[in-house]
Amino acid sequence: MEKVSILHLFTSTKNASPFDVNMAYDGGFDKIMPYVNVNLGEVTGLVQDAIFSRSANGQKRQAIFIGGRDIDLAMDMFEAAKKATFPPFQVSIFTDPSGAFTTAAAMLAKVDFHLSRHFKTNLKDKKIAIFGATGPVGGCAAIIAARQGAQVQLVAHRSLESARDKASDYNLRYGTNIGFVGGMTEAAKQATLDGADVVLCAAAAGVRVISTAQIAHSKTLKIIVDVNAVAPSGAEGVEVMMDGIEISGCHVLGIGALAIGNLKYTTQHNLLKQMLVPEKTRDKPLYLEFMAAFEMARSLV
Repeated sequence: MEKVSILHLFTSTKNASPFDVNMAYDGGFDKIMPYVNVNLGEVTGLVQDAIFSRSANGQKRQAIFIGGRDIDLAMDMFEAAKKATFPPFQVSIFTDPSGAFTTAAAMLAKVDFHLSRHFKTNLKDKKIAIFGATGPVGGCAAIIAARQGAQVQLVAHRSLESARDKASDYNLRYGTNIGFVGGMTEAAKQATLDGADVVLCAAAAGVRVISTAQIAHSKTLKIIVDVNAVAPSGAEGVEVMMDGIEISGCHVLGIGALAIGNLKYTTQHNLLKQMLVPEKTRDKPLYLEFMAAFEMARSLV
């Protein structure tokens, strides 16, 4: 008889995300067990408690999901969970802290699609400026874009030092070559837009960062993405349902929050379903993080 499917959900925060719980149930898991306030040192013990209670085939009916809010900590927990397993006691592991990995993946998959469809090109060598890049979504988007060969700049909001430090951390950890630029003044923002092919706006909800006048002034800008669904939009003129539609008064394509959100939802749903298979169907476990999310989103767009 097939065993009950269980998703063990680890988070470093005090609460498990209701979004992730709903997604896991909708993905088909029978049971979701949340573990909150988990620190890095506890991951190995929790994983091994799970794997040693089932046979080798039974591992295929359980999986681990790592949430939280810090993308670097989530990746550390992801690596610790992988190291805690060994043949034949191996389970699939998926990390998506605050939905940042699947959201960033959806952003870049949409950009890649519309670059190909409208401009006959792709992410490679494109100059991409990211506003709100010190947050989890913007930061993850920077890493994915850099790994696709884009020339990525983190745009500083409060201080140049914070963007510099974040870029340095990403480059050291993920082997990227991400740069940084000042964006504390309107003139600095304009200079950044005037040299960019793509702008990703992942700033705080309800904060207007870029005006249509600034967008229209750029002669190089092709696409602007805004993940903010709360009015006012982060990038003026980018409506939430836009999906490669020209912004009014500009020769620039807009991609809005709900267009991204729909793809993010489908991406996470499909990754969760991938981990849930009959006991004898799959030979190897799946290890799913931001690059797996990007590949999935790109296949779905």
